[in-house]
Amino acid sequence: MTQELTSPSPAPQAAGPRRGPRWWRDAVIYQVYVRSFADSDGDGVGDLRGVRERLPYLRDLGVDAVWLTPFYASPQADGGYDVADYRAVDPLFGSLQDAGDLIDTAHALGLRVIVDIVPNHTSDRHPWFRDPELARQRYVFRPGKGERGELPPNDWESVFGGPAWTRTERGDWYLHLFAPEQPDLDWERPEVHEEFAAIMRFWLDLGVDGFRIDVAHGMVKAPGLPDIGHGEQARLIGSQVLPFFDQDGVHAIHRTWRQLLDGYPGERIGVAEAWAPSVERLALYVRPDELHQAFNFQFLNTGWEAGALRRVIDASLAATASVGAPTTWVLSNHDVVRHTTRLGGGLARARAATLLMLALPGSAYLYQGEELGLPEVTDLPDEVRQDPAFFRGGRAAVDGPGADGRTAASGQDGFRDGCRVPLPWSGEQPPYGFGQGGSWLPQPAGWHLFSVAAQTGDPSSTLELYRAALELRRRLPGLGDGEMSWRPAPEGVLAFARPGVLCTVNTLGRDAELPLPGELLLSSAPVAVDGGCAVVPGDSCAWWAI
Repeated sequence: MTQELTSPSPAPQAAGPRRGPRWWRDAVIYQVYVRSFADSDGDGVGDLRGVRERLPYLRDLGVDAVWLTPFYASPQADGGYDVADYRAVDPLFGSLQDAGDLIDTAHALGLRVIVDIVPNHTSDRHPWFRDPELARQRYVFRPGKGERGELPPNDWESVFGGPAWTRTERGDWYLHLFAPEQPDLDWERPEVHEEFAAIMRFWLDLGVDGFRIDVAHGMVKAPGLPDIGHGEQARLIGSQVLPFFDQDGVHAIHRTWRQLLDGYPGERIGVAEAWAPSVERLALYVRPDELHQAFNFQFLNTGWEAGALRRVIDASLAATASVGAPTTWVLSNHDVVRHTTRLGGGLARARAATLLMLALPGSAYLYQGEELGLPEVTDLPDEVRQDPAFFRGGRAAVDGPGADGRTAASGQDGFRDGCRVPLPWSGEQPPYGFGQGGSWLPQPAGWHLFSVAAQTGDPSSTLELYRAALELRRRLPGLGDGEMSWRPAPEGVLAFARPGVLCTVNTLGRDAELPLPGELLLSSAPVAVDGGCAVVPGDSCAWWAI
C-alpha cells in the first residue's frame, strides 16, 4: 500500500535564537536590503524604522541575526555602497536614533545585528575626496600614459564595465574598481587604517554585533599596478588572483580588525565578502587570527547537479576545517539572480536547494524574500532600472542573465535590480503592504500570491517550509555546526548523515526510489512510501530521523 507523506503543518512560533558562545559558527543570518524591505514613511523606499517594525517577523521566522545593507549618508550612486559619511544615517533611511532603536529592539527580541562596512572605496562626495589635496593623499591617483597623459595609467577595467580610471581636471587619473563615483582608497596610507578602525569602534559602541566587509578582497593592489592584458576582466573575478583583487596584503588588514573585534564583549564578528579563485584561498580569510566567516561563492555558483554539489561541499568543508573555521552557505543575495530563477527548475528546485543548504554543517545566509519563493524580476523596463552596472555595461538591454547562471551569479552585469524589487507583505495590489507610497522599483502583478499574509498558515507554502526548517534546525542538536558523512545513493541523488538526521536530495527531474531511511521530518515536496521504500520526487530534498 502506498502512503504519501508530506511536510509537517506550520511550525510553532520559534523560540528565541541561540545565544550561546561561538554563536556565529552555525547561525542563520538574514540579509535585509534596507531600501526594499519595509517602508515606514510612505516615500516608496524602505527604511530603518520599517525594518524595526518587522523584526518580530524575523524572530518568528527563526533566524539568529540580521545583516543590514548600507544605510549611511550617500548620494546613492550605487545603492548606498558609495558612502559619504560612515557615521551618519542617510535621511532616506532615517536617523542615527532610528539605527540605535533598531539595534536595541533586535537585541530585545534575541536577534543580533550585522552592518555593512565599505572599506575599498568611498563616495566621490566624501570630504576626503572633495578636498583636491587630501584626495591625492588618501586615494589611488596616478599620472596617465601617452604624450600628454591622455591615456589611463593601466588597462584595468571597472567591475561595472568600462575603464577603472577617470581623469580629473588637473590631468591625473583616479582609480575606481566600481563606478566613477566610488574612488578607491589608498590602503598604503596609515590615515586610512586609522579612520576605519575608528568607524568600526563607533558602530560597535552603538551595539552592532559585527560587520559584513564589502569587497574584503580588494583593498590592496599589486605593487606597480601592472596591466592584466585581458579584456572582460569582471569575468575573471573569482577565477584567479588579480592585481586588484585577492592580493595577500589584505590579510594584514583583517588581522588588525580581528584584534579590534576581540576587544569587545559578546563575540562580535567579521564576515568577508571575498571572491577568491579557490576554497583554499577563501579559507585564508578565516584563519584563527582573521575574520570569523567568508561567503562561499563557490557553492552559490554551483549548478544543480549531484556530482558538482558534492565536490564543492567536500572542498568547502575541507578548506575551512584546515583553519578551524565554519563553512558558510548562501544561495541568493542582493548582487545575484535569485536562486528560484538562477538554478532553473523553478520553485521546486529552489525549495530543495534551501533544505540542502540548511542541513549542511556551518552557518547559512538567507536573502530577504527567498523564504517567500520570490523569483527574479526579469522584465523591469529600462527606464526604472538603477543599477550602475546596467548603464555602464552596454549589453544590458539586449543580453539578459546568462543561461548557465555564471554571468548572473557574478552579479555585476547590470541585472541586480531584478533581485532588489521590494517585498510583498499583504494585500492584492502593489505595493502589497510594503508601504503607503508605492515602491521604488515596480512590483509585478500577481505577487500577492507570494506575500507573507497569503503564505502564513498554509502548510504547503514556501514560507512555512522555511519556518519549519529553521525550527527543526534549532531544535535538533545534529544540525548546524558539526560532522557529516556521505551515504550511498542512486546516481543523481545525494544522501548525507548528520547526528540523528539523514538528508536526501534528488537532483534529477524524475522520481527516485530509496530504501526508507527513517521517520520523515521535513520535505520540500510530498514523498510516497510503499512498504520499505520511499519514492522521492525529482528536484526535492527531505530530512529523515535516523
